Amino acid sequence: MNFKKIHHIAIICSDYNKSKDFYVNKLGLDIKQEIYREERDSFKLDLALNGEYIIELFSFPKAPARPSYPEAQGLRHLAFEVEDIGEAVKELNQKGIEAEEIRIDPYTHKRFTFFEDPDGLPLELYEI
Repeated sequence: MNFKKIHHIAIICSDYNKSKDFYVNKLGLDIKQEIYREERDSFKLDLALNGEYIIELFSFPKAPARPSYPEAQGLRHLAFEVEDIGEAVKELNQKGIEAEEIRIDPYTHKRFTFFEDPDGLPLELYEI
């Protein structure tokens, strides 16, 4: 394999408008493309961070719920790098998003914390 990078992460949400608002207006990701696929009754929203395509946000009618706490099997979480975790947490709080207490990784000695998207998907802030 000659992988170059991760191309994107796909997320299926339960409430498209709520999740779109969260990722675009609260987290500040940019919309690259939004399409409605009538045959699937599904939206697909392509989102970018700093110009780089990273997330496909999908809506599907009656999608089953999935356990998504960080210790569940499967994808553990999606992490965003930040320069100042204290400022990032303050900004989340100002937007009505609560984060856990900031912790320090015992191996890297870097600071990190978790918060959730509207469907409870664990998201991490990791200070670089």
